[in-house]
Amino acid sequence: METQVLTPQKIFLHPQRLVVPLFQRPYVWNEENQWEPLWDDVVRVAERVLRSPLDKQHPHFLGAVVLQQVQKPAGRMQERTIIDGQQRLTTLQLLLDALHAELHLAKAQAPALRIEPLVENAAPFCSRPEDRFKVWPTNRDRPAFNEVMGAKPPINYDAMTLKGERMVQAHRFFSEKAREWLSEAGDDGVEGRAAAIETTVRELLQLVVIDLAVDENAQEIFETLNARGAQLTAADLIKNLVFQRLLEKGTNVEEAYQTQWKEFETGFWESEVNVGRLRYPRSSVFFNHWLTARTGEEVVAREVFDRFKRYADHDAGAPMSDVLGHIHAASQVYKQFIAKSETYNGPIDRVGLFGYRTSVQESEVVKPLILCLLDPQLPKVPESQLFKVLNVVESWMVRRMLVRATTKNYNQVIAEVILQLKGENRLKAGEVIEQYLAKQSSGSRYWPDDNELREELGVLLAYKRLRRGRLRMVLEAIEDHLRGWKEGEQGLGGERVARGQFVIEHIMPRKWQSHWPLENGAHEDSERDALVHTLGNLTLLTGRLNSKVSNGPWAGSDGKGHGIKEHDVLFLNRKVLSIAGRRSEWNDEAIRERTQEVIQVIIEIWPVPPGHRSGFSREHVKRRKKKIKLADLINAGVLSPGMPLFPRKKKHSDKVATLLSDGQVEVDGVVYESPSPAASKIVGHQTNGWWFFLVDQASRRSLRMVRRDYINNLAVETEDDEPDDDDDEEE
Repeated sequence: METQVLTPQKIFLHPQRLVVPLFQRPYVWNEENQWEPLWDDVVRVAERVLRSPLDKQHPHFLGAVVLQQVQKPAGRMQERTIIDGQQRLTTLQLLLDALHAELHLAKAQAPALRIEPLVENAAPFCSRPEDRFKVWPTNRDRPAFNEVMGAKPPINYDAMTLKGERMVQAHRFFSEKAREWLSEAGDDGVEGRAAAIETTVRELLQLVVIDLAVDENAQEIFETLNARGAQLTAADLIKNLVFQRLLEKGTNVEEAYQTQWKEFETGFWESEVNVGRLRYPRSSVFFNHWLTARTGEEVVAREVFDRFKRYADHDAGAPMSDVLGHIHAASQVYKQFIAKSETYNGPIDRVGLFGYRTSVQESEVVKPLILCLLDPQLPKVPESQLFKVLNVVESWMVRRMLVRATTKNYNQVIAEVILQLKGENRLKAGEVIEQYLAKQSSGSRYWPDDNELREELGVLLAYKRLRRGRLRMVLEAIEDHLRGWKEGEQGLGGERVARGQFVIEHIMPRKWQSHWPLENGAHEDSERDALVHTLGNLTLLTGRLNSKVSNGPWAGSDGKGHGIKEHDVLFLNRKVLSIAGRRSEWNDEAIRERTQEVIQVIIEIWPVPPGHRSGFSREHVKRRKKKIKLADLINAGVLSPGMPLFPRKKKHSDKVATLLSDGQVEVDGVVYESPSPAASKIVGHQTNGWWFFLVDQASRRSLRMVRRDYINNLAVETEDDEPDDDDDEEE
């Protein structure tokens, strides 16, 4: 057995075939969990190369693969079986081939030629057509792999026979991302960017390659490598380094531990928090944020310890005892910020409100900025400028959330914002950051202007397209504004609305057909079905109305209007009743009128600089509808192959389905491609299988709930193409 750390250049350059055994599962990686994170890592390293081409670059580690040599006659091309790592190696080939095609199209011929031998074996070494491929997948995936890897640029993916297969979709994803990135700086920047990204994918990615001899026991080694063991966190590694250095200097390490580190080993710091699609101990996340705050660099989770070591050795300019003191002081700021953001009742200061509103957006990225702004080792930011920073960043984030712009570059943007605060800029932080964000014009950075907000929110199906917590936060902010909390002023009675506790209610109900007839054929049912989910038809209530009132008519003692009036402790509902009073009812035009009023309040709550125009046209943004499949949920680990899927209705309880490893569903020995055909067969008519099948009978948790949680946790941009089902509808 030989173990080496190798780059793609060293793995793929020589003529060889890496073959996936037929018994391994098919290709299952997807955009949310693997392709996009991999591409983001590649871009991060490439942009580092662009900024500092002469500096020594730290490679990005991709994990480990296990190969086993195959005995071949002398003179034949080498072949290895992929024991572990087929998803990773196959994805690298798809990425390299897609980038190779885009480099050719961009006329970056030299970088393209340097990548070419990494994706194709030279003709003299090939005795069969498939020998040209460096990686040869399992039999199920070979047609798609062969089609997309054999296509000549420019590639028409829509015309492909197997365009729906994951390998084709992966190739398309990397192709589109590469084309976008190469062109970001215009024609003049293509040459430099091409060289940077080509260098990155060839030389600055690394894998541990375990190469087994022909006669070694592959299964035994595979099981050993995958045995579970306790892994040290970034905080553990940093602790060992800190106290080893303190010990070397003769410091009283017991006292240092008790006064400045012990707290990191309490429940608050050891609890795990979500960061994107993964969970990490809060202490490790803190060190990530602290390093970003100190360096103004984007630091990814897997590089925290390495970056800390370099910071302590070269950047800090202080002994380790002082560094530990800085860490301890920052940890107190961090903990207080989190505590304030989790204050749901009573008074809350501007920092705490900023923390609450950004936490609702599941955005950990603002915490390095808070650590920088409130760093006790640096000159104090004037309060007026601190509040301006919070207002500006919150406006930028909320507006982008409302128009559903991507969040993928937020870590990088916040790191750059921190760099803007060096020196005297810190004393005018609000003005500096406002100017910086107002100048951004790319799709991943721009600050949406008022016109875009009006256009998008006028038709946005807010209840369907925004997560409940985010939508509730927006309605809470509107309520606070109506109470008088605006432009630094204190509201009536000095109290904000309680946060995270009210119920979102449709004023005109989703089941409107019984008591809310259409107005003389003014429009189709589908138009009203959409209208009821817009902002103008949503409000907050202190508690749920009973279903009779909620779905009843507007007028009458048991009507919706009377039910809402009972909750008129909120200014939101007084406005609703006022509009309905002018019209003697709540109708489609009332919804449209209130939608425009709500949009105007949102513009006032989260303003942009006077005269601001984003400089970004959404007309050219191509939104492809993503369809989340069972295979995605298996790949993410939220469902398991072989698990039973239980029918919702008792009369079908004998028809328990089985989830297969490729995401298909088996019922009575018949395999169905997805849950809906399986459910329809059981019931005897067309049925939504995501709603029909339960993964847990006791909690009544359905496949639809699992999928919804997956979408929410990963912020997947997907259209809700399933009908509402009250049995598992959540607000």
